[in-house]
Amino acid sequence: MSTIRVTVWNEFVHERTNPEVARIYPDGIHEVLARALRQQEGFEVRTATLGEPDHGLTDEVLRQTDVLTWWGHAAHADVRDDVVARVHARVLEGMGLIVLHSGHWSKLFKRILGTSCALCWREAGERERVWVVDPGHPIAAGIDRCIEIEQSEMYGEPFGIPTPDDIVFLSWFQGGEVFRGGCTWRRGSGRIFYFSPGHETYPIYHHPQIQRVIANGVRWAVPQGRPYDTPRKTPIEEAREPIVFRAPSVHDSRGNLAH
Repeated sequence: MSTIRVTVWNEFVHERTNPEVARIYPDGIHEVLARALRQQEGFEVRTATLGEPDHGLTDEVLRQTDVLTWWGHAAHADVRDDVVARVHARVLEGMGLIVLHSGHWSKLFKRILGTSCALCWREAGERERVWVVDPGHPIAAGIDRCIEIEQSEMYGEPFGIPTPDDIVFLSWFQGGEVFRGGCTWRRGSGRIFYFSPGHETYPIYHHPQIQRVIANGVRWAVPQGRPYDTPRKTPIEEAREPIVFRAPSVHDSRGNLAH
């Protein structure tokens, strides 16, 4: 795929209601992420937010999206169920999905994974080390042994997710907790990557290595081929081997083959 079409979705609520968030992300978290992704060769990037018609995720937009990134926190309940169903269907068809930070609690992520996606948390501005535990994974390309984040919100285990296909990153926090903060799954024909660092009151998305991980995730999550789930009645003319029709067998009351 020569061009990867990315849609960066953000509810865009905190930036307009919290002065501290507005100071760090004056144009919105989505714009910081989009600017970083636009620097990548071969990326075509658009943004969408909660307040747009259909939350910016119309059928046409989703058809033109190879990978969708999702950031939400304050307004999960305001996301329309029909839009969630529309996005879910596109993931099953092959669209990649990158779920960021509090997106773990979104309707979309919980629907796709089928579990609570609940976790432990604490906001105390503590240090986070994002350790690479699968250095050979494409999402970890160009990342050293760990990413140091000076101030972060703690996310801790247990994390109510199904067993990941891959655990790429494991976070450690200053208070001692650990968290599976970089995990992948496949659902239908779609690839999903969850990456936890990104609390809105800290400038985490300005961090070059965090931006690198997200860009790597986008490249990894691109559609891999046609959807696997394409049921249809197959005409007998398409059978690869000759089919010989036989009359159904008839048995008597004792189970013996009748003649």
